[in-house]
Amino acid sequence: MPSYHHLGSIPHKRHTMHKKPDGTLYSEELFGEEGFTGLSSLLYHIQPPTRVSSFASLGKIETPVWQIAEHRHHHFKTKSLPKGGDAVSGRNILMFNDEVAIGTALVSDPMTYFYRNADADELLFIHSGKGVVESIFGLLPFSDGDYVNIPRGATYRIQLMSPELRMLTVEAFHGSIQPPRRYKNEYGQLLESSPFCERDLRQPMELETHDEHGSFEVRIKVNGQTMAYEYDYHPLDVVGWDGYLYPYALSIHDFEPITYRVHGPPPTHQTFEGPGFVVCSFVPRKLDYHPLAVPAPYAHSNIDSDEMMYYVNGNYTARKNIEEGSITLHPRGLAHGPQPGAAEASLGKEYSDELVVMVDTFRPLQYTEYARQCDDATYPMSWKA
Repeated sequence: MPSYHHLGSIPHKRHTMHKKPDGTLYSEELFGEEGFTGLSSLLYHIQPPTRVSSFASLGKIETPVWQIAEHRHHHFKTKSLPKGGDAVSGRNILMFNDEVAIGTALVSDPMTYFYRNADADELLFIHSGKGVVESIFGLLPFSDGDYVNIPRGATYRIQLMSPELRMLTVEAFHGSIQPPRRYKNEYGQLLESSPFCERDLRQPMELETHDEHGSFEVRIKVNGQTMAYEYDYHPLDVVGWDGYLYPYALSIHDFEPITYRVHGPPPTHQTFEGPGFVVCSFVPRKLDYHPLAVPAPYAHSNIDSDEMMYYVNGNYTARKNIEEGSITLHPRGLAHGPQPGAAEASLGKEYSDELVVMVDTFRPLQYTEYARQCDDATYPMSWKA
């Protein structure tokens, strides 16, 4: 988890008076998980965060399921999916279960509203593009290769700083997305043996407080529907906050790979864990250095998990015909591994320049119609010599 952080103006003691220049009080809000026992932050608003002008439902969020008869491997070429929309409306959910939803987006439109996902924590992997997450916690810039971790319930808007933004999206429905427990000591500090440390986790460093009045829309995803709440004041009206719960970023380029003399298993590359899934980062690294090592991954069976690989760039040792934005999905019950000739071709190689994000789920995934649109049906035969 990120460390304690604070920005702006806060009183010396929590739950005590924090006065505005006119003598009235700022409105204190506890933003926390698991009631009053999980991670939390205290925020101080100009206006009461409970004050709204109107609200209405924008309808149920429909996720059309691909009713596929075969249980097989998949290769989703996501570059063929529709381009457009903003950083929320432009998302294409490809696969999901009760614990996680995974999608992609190639967006070019600005967000004209603010957003609050009350159903899930969000992990956005920025494949390409630049922007800023504007939230109640301040400004968080991001660029190519960043993981952006946004806790559920945070009000935010993404401002584009490039013509397009391509990203992989992961939503966690039943808990937070955190660095793995095995990377931490009993006090929560990341260990010396962790492939990244707190210094690599980027926090909001500038709090931009708004006191404008007008008409501002906040769209809230909750209970499988989208609500539109209208406020007569700017929703980012926080003058100060402190705590442990806020958005943060980690660059995949700051993940330090752990290498072995012989081929290490995928958990070697784990970066985050969520409820019912893990996220791993395969980054440029020195390959196995035992004199008889086979650098290509060995074949393995996913008996209890579905394995999703999102290809960012570089040359992937084990597969041919993979492009940027490709997703391979290897479901439970089926073996998979390097294609014919890949193991032999890897012999003697000392370095890999691949950049890949992997999400392993521990419950079966369902696929959506977006997945069907970009599925390469010939992929299961790619191991045939």
